[in-house]
Amino acid sequence: MAASELYAQYARVWLPDAREVWKSAELTKDYRPGDLKLSVQLEDGTEVEHKIDPRTNSLPPLRNPNILVGENDLTALSYLHEPAVLHNLKVRFIDSKLIYTYCGIVLVAINPYESLPIYEADIINAYSGQNMGDMDPHIFAVAEEAYKQMARDERNQSIIVSGESGAGKTVSAKYAMRYFATVSCSSSEASVEERVLASNPIMEALGNAKTTRNDNSSRFGKYIEIGFDQKHCIIGANMRTYLLEKSRVVFQAAEERNYHIFYQLCASSHLPEFKAFKLGCADDFHYTNQGQSPVIAGVDDAKDMCNTRRAFSMLGIGESDQMVIYQIIAAILHLSNVEVKDQSAERSSISPDNVQLVVFCELMGVPREEMAHWLCHRKLTTTTETFVKPVSKINAVNGRDALAKHIYARVFGWIVCSINNALKSAAKQSSFIGVLDIYGFETFDVNSFEQFCINYANEKLQQQFNLHVFKLEQEEYMREEIPWTLIDFDDNQPCIDLIEAKLGVLDLLDEECKMPKGSDDTWAQKLYNTLLKQNAHFAKPRMSNRAFIVHHFADKVEYQCDGFLEKNKDTVNEEQINVLKKSKVDWLLKLFEDDEKATSSRSKRPSVTGRAGQSQRDNKKTVGLQFRQSLHLLMDTLNATTPHYVRCIKPNDHKSPFIMDPVRAVQQLRACGILETIRISAAGFPSRWTYQEFFSRYRVLMKQKDVLQDGKQTCKNLLEKLVTDKDKYQFGKNKIFFRAGLVAYLEKLRSDKLRMACVRIQKTIRCWLARKKYLRMRESAITIQRHVRGHQARCYVKFLQRTRAAVIIQRNLRMCVMRTRYQQQRSAAITIQCFLRACMARKLYYKLVFERKAVVIQKWIKGWQARAHYKRTRSAIVLLQSCVRRMKAKKELKNLKVEARSVERIKKLNVGMENKIMQLQHKINEQNKDNKELSERLNSTEKSQTAEREKQNREIENLRRSEQEANTKAAALPSLLEQLSFLQHELENIRKEKEDLEEHTKTYKEQTQQVVDDLNMKNSLLNSEKDELNKQILEQAAQLQDIRTNVEDAKRLEKDLTEERYRYQSLLSEHLHLEERHRDAEEEMNLCNSSNKSTHKRTDSNYSSNSSEFSHSLGSTEGEDSAIQIEDEMQATVDLPVLLKLQRKVKELEQDKQSLWQQLENREEAQQEQEKEVEEQRTVGRAELDLETLKWQELDSENKKLKQNLNELRKSLTNEGSELAPPPAGSLPYNILLEQLSSSNDELEMRKEEVLLLRSHMVRQEALKHKDSVLGEGLKLDLGDIPSFPDVDRSTNIHTLNEDGELWLAYEGLKETNRILECQMQEQKRASDEENRKLLDELNKFKAEKEQQQKLLTQSLLLPEDARIEASLKHEMTRLTSENLELMVQQEQQEATIRKLKKQLKVHIKRVEDLETSAHQKNKAPVATSPGRAVNITRKEKEYRGMLEYREGDETRLVKKLVTDLKPRGVAVGLIPGLPAYVIFMCVRYADNVNDDHRVSTLLNSTISGIKGVIKKRGIDFEVVSFWLANTCRLMHCLKQYSGDEAFTTHNTAKQNEHCLANFELSEYQQVFGDLAIQIYRQLIKCMEDLLQPLIVASMLEHETIQGVLGSRPTGLRKRSTSSPEQAVTVEVLLQRLGAFHTTMSQHGMDLDLIKQLFKQLFYVISAVTLNHLLLRKDMCSWSKGLQIRYNVWHLEEWLVEKDLSDCGAKETLEPLIQAAQLLQINKKTEADAQIICSMCTALTTAQIVKVLTLYTPVIEFEERVSTTFIATIKNLLKDRVESTTLMMDAKKIFSITLPFSPSCVALETIQIPASLNLGFLSRI
Repeated sequence: MAASELYAQYARVWLPDAREVWKSAELTKDYRPGDLKLSVQLEDGTEVEHKIDPRTNSLPPLRNPNILVGENDLTALSYLHEPAVLHNLKVRFIDSKLIYTYCGIVLVAINPYESLPIYEADIINAYSGQNMGDMDPHIFAVAEEAYKQMARDERNQSIIVSGESGAGKTVSAKYAMRYFATVSCSSSEASVEERVLASNPIMEALGNAKTTRNDNSSRFGKYIEIGFDQKHCIIGANMRTYLLEKSRVVFQAAEERNYHIFYQLCASSHLPEFKAFKLGCADDFHYTNQGQSPVIAGVDDAKDMCNTRRAFSMLGIGESDQMVIYQIIAAILHLSNVEVKDQSAERSSISPDNVQLVVFCELMGVPREEMAHWLCHRKLTTTTETFVKPVSKINAVNGRDALAKHIYARVFGWIVCSINNALKSAAKQSSFIGVLDIYGFETFDVNSFEQFCINYANEKLQQQFNLHVFKLEQEEYMREEIPWTLIDFDDNQPCIDLIEAKLGVLDLLDEECKMPKGSDDTWAQKLYNTLLKQNAHFAKPRMSNRAFIVHHFADKVEYQCDGFLEKNKDTVNEEQINVLKKSKVDWLLKLFEDDEKATSSRSKRPSVTGRAGQSQRDNKKTVGLQFRQSLHLLMDTLNATTPHYVRCIKPNDHKSPFIMDPVRAVQQLRACGILETIRISAAGFPSRWTYQEFFSRYRVLMKQKDVLQDGKQTCKNLLEKLVTDKDKYQFGKNKIFFRAGLVAYLEKLRSDKLRMACVRIQKTIRCWLARKKYLRMRESAITIQRHVRGHQARCYVKFLQRTRAAVIIQRNLRMCVMRTRYQQQRSAAITIQCFLRACMARKLYYKLVFERKAVVIQKWIKGWQARAHYKRTRSAIVLLQSCVRRMKAKKELKNLKVEARSVERIKKLNVGMENKIMQLQHKINEQNKDNKELSERLNSTEKSQTAEREKQNREIENLRRSEQEANTKAAALPSLLEQLSFLQHELENIRKEKEDLEEHTKTYKEQTQQVVDDLNMKNSLLNSEKDELNKQILEQAAQLQDIRTNVEDAKRLEKDLTEERYRYQSLLSEHLHLEERHRDAEEEMNLCNSSNKSTHKRTDSNYSSNSSEFSHSLGSTEGEDSAIQIEDEMQATVDLPVLLKLQRKVKELEQDKQSLWQQLENREEAQQEQEKEVEEQRTVGRAELDLETLKWQELDSENKKLKQNLNELRKSLTNEGSELAPPPAGSLPYNILLEQLSSSNDELEMRKEEVLLLRSHMVRQEALKHKDSVLGEGLKLDLGDIPSFPDVDRSTNIHTLNEDGELWLAYEGLKETNRILECQMQEQKRASDEENRKLLDELNKFKAEKEQQQKLLTQSLLLPEDARIEASLKHEMTRLTSENLELMVQQEQQEATIRKLKKQLKVHIKRVEDLETSAHQKNKAPVATSPGRAVNITRKEKEYRGMLEYREGDETRLVKKLVTDLKPRGVAVGLIPGLPAYVIFMCVRYADNVNDDHRVSTLLNSTISGIKGVIKKRGIDFEVVSFWLANTCRLMHCLKQYSGDEAFTTHNTAKQNEHCLANFELSEYQQVFGDLAIQIYRQLIKCMEDLLQPLIVASMLEHETIQGVLGSRPTGLRKRSTSSPEQAVTVEVLLQRLGAFHTTMSQHGMDLDLIKQLFKQLFYVISAVTLNHLLLRKDMCSWSKGLQIRYNVWHLEEWLVEKDLSDCGAKETLEPLIQAAQLLQINKKTEADAQIICSMCTALTTAQIVKVLTLYTPVIEFEERVSTTFIATIKNLLKDRVESTTLMMDAKKIFSITLPFSPSCVALETIQIPASLNLGFLSRI
């Protein structure tokens, strides 16, 4: 592949960037060789030109296709380089929220800085037993790989966890250890796993501290070896520590803390046990307040102190040792506050009375004067003398700090040794897994001796890592037998030699430490002089003479020489140690025993130089030498193990969750060796696919003729055709190896091919759509034309009709016009005549009127003149009278004025004036009201008069007109006058009618007003009723609310009951488990005792007596000693409430027993008296009864003989081929035979009557015999009370007929017949109900399909045309696929039916042939005639009582035969289900019948113990557990059914009610057997889960049943755990296993309700396990996998319908899995899609929905990933959901079980015991 092919237009590349390190861009032009610039466009749309270096001609790295982004393994990327690695990690971490990624053999873990729900126990169970490449990357996968390789290869393993501070090393190591503790089982008596995990809190408290980068940073390295035995169970552990940061004890930088233990002690100082330490706040001490950050957010130091103390106790460190440890650590805190006073430049002092010093010396138990002295002085020893020299204040403070560091280091070392001793095991260690938690590469602004040692260790680890990666690469090539060359990689051996070789940095440092006057400056000069020119990895800073630079593999680091010598020497004043050795604390002396031993060993050696101090100083190992030796030992250990690498990455320095700083990430990737792994992989063949994966992926690039039978050759031909450069790939034995970038090139070719195919498909479909649209338009146009032409024709016809109608209308209109004109002319002539005549009449009339008016005028004028004269005269008289009266009035007025001025007058006038005024005012108001009423009436009258006037005016006008007409019609004047009078008369009538109407209207108004009043009253009543109804509604609403609350309370109570039942069953299982453990311990103790006593042997009786706890609690009380023994044994197994309950029940049973014994004695006495009387009657009737019995037997034998003769006769008549052929009809022999037949029939009828009479007589004799006995007290045969009915034809009456009990027998027969008919009717009703139910199910199914079709139709109508077509095509494809699948299933079922019928047909044919041959042989055989009369000996028919008799002491034998040694397979085939339960219950009935409570308790307790023993020994055998679950439930139901309780006997027959227990009430045993059934049920669930577990994931997820739907692409993951190829596990295999379960349980007679509960539990397990694996496997979250899951779930649902288990609730348990599959297939783009998802996924939690959307991975280029905005929308919509926050479903959850009562229809008296059971010692009664 040339560069021009890869760097073409639209190719995407990575460009370097200062802020983001690498930035994505796209080529806008093709690259041609020789170009010096690349034209690219950034993602933000900016177009830039990238310059190409002409010297190197290096092009920017290419970007991987989108389909490869987000890979689980970085080495699976096609282009392997730094930007690809960084981008893949960024996509997984930020977008997918995945913190783990593989990089070849390395697990890259990025610290998320928040807790994630991916470390629960169910996650551990999901990863347990899985291959590393099968699941998503996880720390558990690495731990499982190490555990599996240790178990498989028997080789020690190591997990190396490294990274810089804050990257999460300690947490990763902790989770790895927790995984080992969970998946392995402890082999010792105590839990080793808990002790191993308990070491973590202790080491974190004493070795971890807060830094600026991490709140819980490990300040030491540790390597923990977890030991395993031969069974791979943890037996112990051992810990090694490296380079504890002792300087942190005395100094902390800003924003940092000291070790956690100091702050935990200060936070717990208020506790009583810590009062003596005199601690306070952490800010009060110098060693804990330097960082000014004493509190960590979210951390409770007091709570952590409790965890630390609990861990100490768990590891066996006593309380006294703990208190001494805390005492010494508190003393260190007080030592920090000891103040040193400066006396001079070379002298200092400490007061012995210093408070802090006093507390320190008290806690340490040392003399304070000596300690104060030696803190400020030091001893110098020479050859001749020893003298004491004071030290300065600075040296004194340094000496104090050195002492504190030394004490803390000794305490830390002692605790590590104690932990190792606690974790040490006496058992032999077979192998171990080491977990190395060590500091990563560190570089700070100021780097000192600690950073130098840390980086030195990382150099060694990186060298070992490079060699291991190189080794694995070469082994892969050699295993596949491909040619390979040595891969060149950077070797850091020169840098290691610089540090540890002779005359290296550490060697020169040790040499300088031995010099008397050595210093950091002289050591730096030696480094410059020795190493500067000899080693390229060593350099000197330009501006400093006290530092040096080392070029490490990750980066160059500058180290400051200050403090190197002091830290390397790690010296402490020996006199101070001697003072500590004088301590009164014994525990403190143990810390310095090693010093004493070393000192004594050194004193024994001869001194060569004679200088003791010099020899001690020379022999003491430096810190650097110790670290180098321990590091070499660690490397030897790692090289002897198989390493597994975990590289922890810190995403940012701000501790922000899920935010990645690219610069910091790249620095760590370079430092931890990830990029080196990528470089080594890229140098070889990084992409490796199997031939089948390659063929499946790139089959689209082949033609049909290129596909050969040999798949390898096909792949080779394709690659040679596509890639000309053969160096780009290699063919191995099982895989094809590709160079970097070749897979991307092949993906590009595949994408182009698919794109062209898509274009062709689109072209064809668009052509089809366009043609379909054209045909539809053409058909529409033709239809429109047809309708238009029809419309035109109809319009033309209508035009013709209208034209004809117009002609007719014109004709009639013209006729009408002419007729009208004629009539007008005629009317005009008549009118003219009328007017002429009227004019003449008016003239005459006017003349007469004129004359009449003249006379009237004269009359009025004369009258007016007379009246005027009279008025003038009267006015003059009135005037005169007025004047006179005025004069009199004025006089009177003057008099009145004079009177009015007087007061008395005024008073008189005013008397009663106010009342009058009020009365007048009242009258005025009344008058006003009357006036208003009158005015209203007047107005109404005026209105009515006005209306009447108007009407009269209109009438007058009419009259005037009529008058005018009358005037005009002079000739008709009389007639008009008559008409006028008539009209006046009518007017009067109208007026009267009007008055009547007004009166009627008034009455109507009054009535209306009354009606309105009534309506108002009714309205008010209705309103009141409405108010009452509203009140009632409110009351009913309140009642309804109460009912709802009651219903909710009932539901809640029901839920609480279910939870309580589940808790009870869980506690019961735990209780039974503890019982088993207790029993095992007792057996082991008995075995130990038996081994100690050689003569002791264990017998069956001994076993039965110790086998069950119930034999002591429910047995009979025989004495005080036995009761005491019962109490003692019950205390070990039963809790106190159960014990009290059982004791109370025992007392009640004793009382009942005494009363029953007394009643029995009374009855026995009465019975003995009556037996004497009955004996006499028996002797009388016995002879007669024996005679009748003999007669009945004789008649019965004759009857049988006659039947036999009749049958032979019939055979001879029907056998045509024989010699005795029947004679022809009408012949003499024929008639004789007929007569004989009729006579024999008559005789037969007579014999039947005689037999009937004899039987009735025998019944009567038996009844008479027992009539007076105790058993016959309830029997009454008084037939004399029956009235007689006369009969004409019969001489006997009904008493004579019934004297032998015939009517009673007939009545019993009729009852039995009615019962049979009733059963048949019930069966028919049940069958019809079942048929109706099936029809309703089909109807509902059709309705659902119809609704679905309507819904799809409505949805498609809302879509645009293209989307509608696409949706219809997709729906059609889905429908056709489902129909094809259904047809395939039906075809398979029909084929299976055909095969079955063929087999049956062959069997029947064979049977017919056998019958024919046997019949032929019978015909040939001679007919044997009997020599004489045959004598038949008949056996008496026995009536069994449904009991089994056994001897006392046979219980153990019975349980052994029937429980312990029984094989379920032999019993389940051919015998009735539940036979052992019936046998045991029949024995219980016998014990109840003989009234022996000891037998009952012994038998039931032995049965319980036997069943428990079988379940314990053979609990993994499904058939055994299923068999005994069915029998245990059946025995429990029998105890209920035959208990006599009315609640359980309703379905019993009369015979079954007779078999009820008579003497004992066994309700307590019912509960015991119920608990036992629950235990067996849980064991059965576990057994079935173990059998199904390997099939679930393989059949439901991994197997591709629908081949070629879309095809999931190969991921390229490396399967590091080799496994043999197994047969493909399909969903059919899973269904076969489920069918086997169902068949076995049905054969065992298990209750249907119990079977339904079992399969509900199994389907829940299938759903939970499948969903959990789906949530943990990114490669399974795709559209095609969702289709596959739905197909498999459909198979499960069909299986449920086939087995009639659709109503058991199993379908509901599959709902989460169905919704997850739908979630994979639904659109995930718009907000509407988010709404649909939220409403659809109700069975999934928010975490599960988000996880599925996050893991969704496209398998083809045309799919898209789910955007982060869409996921954020989903989270926002689901934020108000109240649900669990756990990610995984609880696969271990077991639903609570209910054991409904199921009566048995089996009659106990009909049960027979087969001989195969070897129960001959039982006899039926």
